[in-house]
Amino acid sequence: MQLFLEIIFVCCSLVSVQSLEIFRTPPLPHFDHEWWGPVEEKQHNDTSIRPFQVHFDPGMIEDLRYRLKSHRPFTPPLEGVGFEYGFNTHYLHGWVDYWADQYPFQQQEDFLNQFPQFKTNVQGLDIHFIWVKPEVPPGMEVVPLLLLHGWPGSVREFYGTLPMLATVSRERDFAVEVIAPSLPGFGFSDAAVRPGLGATEMGVVLRNLMHRLGFKKFYVQGGDWGAYIGLCMATLYPKEVLGYHTNLALSITPTAILTWVLGSIYPPLVVDPVLADRMYPILSVVYWLTRETGYLHLQATKPDTLGVSMADSPAGLLAYIYQLFSSGSRRKFYYRSDGGFDDLYSRDELIDNLMIYWITNSFTTSSRIYAETLNLRNINMAVFAIPTPVPTWTIHAKDEIFYQSPTLLKFKYPNLLNSTVLFTGGHFLALEKPQVFADDVLHAIAAFRRWHFNRKHKKYTF
Repeated sequence: MQLFLEIIFVCCSLVSVQSLEIFRTPPLPHFDHEWWGPVEEKQHNDTSIRPFQVHFDPGMIEDLRYRLKSHRPFTPPLEGVGFEYGFNTHYLHGWVDYWADQYPFQQQEDFLNQFPQFKTNVQGLDIHFIWVKPEVPPGMEVVPLLLLHGWPGSVREFYGTLPMLATVSRERDFAVEVIAPSLPGFGFSDAAVRPGLGATEMGVVLRNLMHRLGFKKFYVQGGDWGAYIGLCMATLYPKEVLGYHTNLALSITPTAILTWVLGSIYPPLVVDPVLADRMYPILSVVYWLTRETGYLHLQATKPDTLGVSMADSPAGLLAYIYQLFSSGSRRKFYYRSDGGFDDLYSRDELIDNLMIYWITNSFTTSSRIYAETLNLRNINMAVFAIPTPVPTWTIHAKDEIFYQSPTLLKFKYPNLLNSTVLFTGGHFLALEKPQVFADDVLHAIAAFRRWHFNRKHKKYTF
């Protein structure tokens, strides 16, 4: 998800046009609780919390298999290419055949229902969420964690790490209960019926979800779009977000961007030399981002047109989404004809994610997050440029799509407590390395708790 390249270029342009004016911290925007559902339902809003289960309808399975088996012949790839032109169609045949003939539908339906799931209506939208509560001994404190996915992912990314996050340990004086929602318009959560529900507004909806569940204060973890939503929540609600952990840390303040550019003259001033190749040379970073952002421009401008084909062709949906999983997991997979998937993931877990998009027909509505966020409305609000006092902890995989050093991150997160650097892993860290992910999140929560304790002891306030 390379959307932030667009915002970076806009910020840099504003610097050249408005000079020092952009360095003034913009005012914090205020959000009313907009109603995103059908107007006629506003007077009869059901705010109850209702159990939910995933269901693979037999008719849906029959139709899906028919579509997978009845596709037109794929256009052969050029000789000697890997994924340079997109999903290699020689390798696509095996995926389509597996999905139709070997994917264990009933087994995976049961798998997807292993955790308690619910729906509740927030601001006119039925929001789906997984809610995992630990079994704790008497006297142990339980703290809430809001876990946010992105696009083209889903809550399926967290199935491996959820039990690890909720595990009770004698080494900690707390346990974690996890709330992992499907973002509005994604999977089993309703989509808005009118324009305006971007990532910033989603932060408001999900904050209100946590209030609905009884949590006035909570921790947030986000990756991909979840990282941007978490950034917005930490900025808008600094007295409610107790700590923010992210595996896609972004500081898009004008000062951070200019520091990044100026650092190209002498990188050690900005970044540890061991990590300098993740930020410099800038042209290499921009070239890679530009090369991989074709989907972003489509979804930021015409998501509904693109969605027609994705809703009609499961083979097309697979190729489109998993080309992005390949490039987001390892940059070197760009040159492999198999996309490198089998090195990191099982086929069933990847198709589980596709099933969530397919059975809910949510490709179009999920893709609209690009159009609803990458626009002048959100840029003018400039939530991304307002520093937040919320304590923050970041983790950086080797092949994450974008890296910023602590020097840059502290312009947005002055209370940056730690930046964990990995020399392996990619963009879908919770899916690929669930234990590494869980351990880092738990260490972060422990650090957030100590930070708040120390501030309370010294009588500091926000």
